[in-house]
Amino acid sequence: MKVFVDVHDERWNRYKINFEKIVSALDSAVYRKSEVSIILTDDDEIHEINKTYRNVDKPTNVLSFELGDDVLLGDIYISFDTVKREAELAKIPFENHVAHMVVHGVYHLMGLDHVTDDEAAIMEMKEAKTLQKLGIKNPYVDTNEFVCADGSCCPGAKMIAWLKRFEICKNGFWQYVLYAVFGGVAAFGFAPFYCWWATLVGVAGAYWLTVRNKNIGGFWRTFLRVLPFGAVYSVAMFWWVLHSIYVVPEIAKQFAIWTVPGVIGLAIAGALIFSWPFIVIAQKKLSSSARPFMFAVVWVLVLWAREWLFTGFPWNPIANITMPWPGLANSMSVWGALGLTFVIIGFVAAAVEFLRNRARFMPMVIFSLLIGFGVMLGGYNMERADVGADKITHMIRIVQPGENQMQKASHDRAALLQRAAENIRDLVQLTGDTESVDFVVLPETAYPFILMKDDVIEMSQLVKKPMIFGANTFDNGGLYNSMVIVDADGGIDKIYSKSHLVPFGEYSPLGILPSPANLIKGGGAEIINLDNFIFAPAICYEIVFSDSLVPNGAGGINAIVNITNDNWFGNTPGTYQHLDMVRRYAIESGLPIIRANYSGISAFIASDGEIISSLPVGARGSIDGFVWGAHKTPYRAMGMNAWLKIILGFSVLCIAIANKKQD
Repeated sequence: MKVFVDVHDERWNRYKINFEKIVSALDSAVYRKSEVSIILTDDDEIHEINKTYRNVDKPTNVLSFELGDDVLLGDIYISFDTVKREAELAKIPFENHVAHMVVHGVYHLMGLDHVTDDEAAIMEMKEAKTLQKLGIKNPYVDTNEFVCADGSCCPGAKMIAWLKRFEICKNGFWQYVLYAVFGGVAAFGFAPFYCWWATLVGVAGAYWLTVRNKNIGGFWRTFLRVLPFGAVYSVAMFWWVLHSIYVVPEIAKQFAIWTVPGVIGLAIAGALIFSWPFIVIAQKKLSSSARPFMFAVVWVLVLWAREWLFTGFPWNPIANITMPWPGLANSMSVWGALGLTFVIIGFVAAAVEFLRNRARFMPMVIFSLLIGFGVMLGGYNMERADVGADKITHMIRIVQPGENQMQKASHDRAALLQRAAENIRDLVQLTGDTESVDFVVLPETAYPFILMKDDVIEMSQLVKKPMIFGANTFDNGGLYNSMVIVDADGGIDKIYSKSHLVPFGEYSPLGILPSPANLIKGGGAEIINLDNFIFAPAICYEIVFSDSLVPNGAGGINAIVNITNDNWFGNTPGTYQHLDMVRRYAIESGLPIIRANYSGISAFIASDGEIISSLPVGARGSIDGFVWGAHKTPYRAMGMNAWLKIILGFSVLCIAIANKKQD
């Protein structure tokens, strides 16, 4: 860590203090490339700063100002007068007390705090350990409180003082507020925010609120307590679904009335779904060592159930917060999103139990080892994904029209026909010269006319290359959302129809709830051969379901071709989260993915989830590329249900062993 020292009071020059040596002693492997600024000042200046920025009208020993950046951590102000006075009073060397102030200040910049007793214990332990490396005795042994005794030197001191006025009772009003806050915070770990730590903090906070009260009560009492977490977590993650109502004026006029009921529905669904892990661990029969395993396995069971129940919606497994960490994310090639979610949730719960009771360290050790094992296996999958990167087999062009849903829509029959013809001309023009490519991929619903299997596609004749595109097809009295594969002469070789339809968007759940369309679902997973390029087709939403695209026993697959239309969600988090669901599927299956989006994010995605090349939201154009590295992962070989059984068996064993010694 780099240290920059700025001397504002010449008295500091009398002492030869090695600030770089002090900072280097910190437990700061994550911050090796970070920078911190230390300003050596006096009581007058620090008093003014304290009053201006913290509303504390007096000098203090040290002030920390975070910049919210992992590289530029922030500034630390240290007052010569106060530190000198405190050192003399405590009868300790001035240099030692300065070192303590530096260590304390930098740990604040790293995010540590001492608002609660548990936080204070952790921070004091780290400070003592760091000072010991410098040959300085533990400053807290004699219970002196010179470091932030009144909280005036700490970030957010005014807020901390205000919060201390409220007692968060175990069964009081503020616990419900905290549950809601933790639920909202937990949603920020996913794309496009990627604040992975927020999800960990949110889940850990809700877990702590649940287990701190040993007299929790029965099922309904626990459910009512944790309800705000699930409700706010769900709304914060999925509010963008309702954005689709307002994309086209005609739909908005008809369905806008469902906005408030939709938000309420999301909240109720979230409360019902995400409460189960907390309800189960609230039972008194579980020891604190067993709870992390139970909490994690129930969370996984909930994720598995989301795959199947009520048409399924397994969006945003906790595993997806690891996308910024490829090594860990690629552990999904072995145990899938189920396994990685189990490890992350278990680690969070084990960490809370360890902080509550230092004797409960074994769950923390077990989940830490699983994380390390997962990173090792993830690295192996990334190596396999690189095989063949230097060999071009089929050059493919993805075309992204870059139009929003309003531009696609037509509002009367004459305009519909005119707009459809214009769309075809536009797609041909946008595709451009295809001499250098083997085939072209267009997004979902790109073709503006309803097709039948005997139709001839003029667009393909004009492009003079085989094409894959999305269209609505009509067969046996039913309308389908389909992927159409045509040859260079315009003949239809294959029609694959979507089997996982979107509730409320493509069909009416239960036959009574609102939907602008009522499509027929297709027959399920298939394998298609286009000029010796063998791929599994996927239309939009289908790719969020594990084990859904590759038929059992199928081999020799080069890639997955995913056509989609994220126009309905605009530039909301949903568009970016959908891309991460695609990346997750690539890792789990070991198959690269060719993704054509109407106006969202089109991309070539490697079999380790890496985005090779892409077009951003709203961009209009095309990208050429090829894919490589297709391989069969352990997860694809075993399947999601097999891994669920392994996780269940492992959890039952660990819970049984841990429960032998009750709290």
